[in-house]
Amino acid sequence: MRLSQEEAARILGVCSRTFRRYTDRYEENGLDGLLDKRLTQASFRRAPVDEVMAVSDRYASRHRGWNVKHFYRWYQCDGGKRSYTWVKNTLQSRELVSKTAKRGKHRKRRDRASLPGMMLHQDGSNHEWVLGKKWDMIVTMDDATNEHYSMFFVDEEGTASSFKGVRDVILKRGLFSSLYTDRGSHYWYTLKEGGKVSKTQLTQFGRAMKHLGIQMIAAYSPEARGRSERAFLTHQDRLPKELALHGITDMNAANRYMAQVYQPAFNTEFMQPATEEGSAFVPWIGENLDDILCEHDERTVSADNCVSFEGKTLQIPADKYRCHYVRVKVLIHRYMDGSLAIFHGPRKLADYDKQGKLKEVKKKKAA
Repeated sequence: MRLSQEEAARILGVCSRTFRRYTDRYEENGLDGLLDKRLTQASFRRAPVDEVMAVSDRYASRHRGWNVKHFYRWYQCDGGKRSYTWVKNTLQSRELVSKTAKRGKHRKRRDRASLPGMMLHQDGSNHEWVLGKKWDMIVTMDDATNEHYSMFFVDEEGTASSFKGVRDVILKRGLFSSLYTDRGSHYWYTLKEGGKVSKTQLTQFGRAMKHLGIQMIAAYSPEARGRSERAFLTHQDRLPKELALHGITDMNAANRYMAQVYQPAFNTEFMQPATEEGSAFVPWIGENLDDILCEHDERTVSADNCVSFEGKTLQIPADKYRCHYVRVKVLIHRYMDGSLAIFHGPRKLADYDKQGKLKEVKKKKAA
């Protein structure tokens, strides 16, 4: 079968003019004429080996430790004609200078939320707030206005402190839409260190936020939490000086000062109006908030109507609803103050102190 040049060019995916060039080369030089000479010939712009060796030897003998820009200026002064990139690549290929780390990806500034209550930030900062003592400060603030709704010190940031910050906001303002946090282990389960968080395997805190309908958002870099990070820089600069001025060294006294003096003054100075009028907060009218913002752990009741929990034996008292609770699945609530309670479904069976001792039930006086 014979093909025209246009048909053959179409099959090869080239234009007819290129195909005619191929045929001319084949007729002149045979198969060798079809070879791509770029693959067999060195570039005429390639530097000679002796020039490469001269630059490398000079750097190694006289300028070792200099950065490339500094060395390149001297290279130009001595009559060097090559580009900065050529000199840098030459020195790096000879392992005379190390390659710098890849720059971070380009980040785009995120606009603030348009209404209060649309997005809140929660984060902790470990710092020497008073001389010789390091505490964790837990801050829950609004993305739209920069208003700090909750600020307090704790010995160590964790699930209980996160619950307390959210509880303060809900009782003061109401339910909010979303919460922006870091990837701390009390906020998220992370299957691989430094990797993405799990959206299905929830922590105690994550379970409570899902119950309340609050969307959790994980930050994957300090820059993503820039607003809360900048706020902490201000707190670390100002608050230790104010505490020292008033002679405060006790955590309880520091928390009182922060709530009564520092936080209102900070909000007055740094709050800004939201871009839109209104509020995304929804008033809290639901069940007991403390039974949501606490740790939940399931246990099975033993034959003596007791439940074991972290080395404590919790005795379930007799009640009028069942003869016993043997082999029944119950839920243990551990509240922010460390006290405990046992629930069977929606019914609370008993309250306990931190040590697991049963609390006495106060009987209501007859009317």
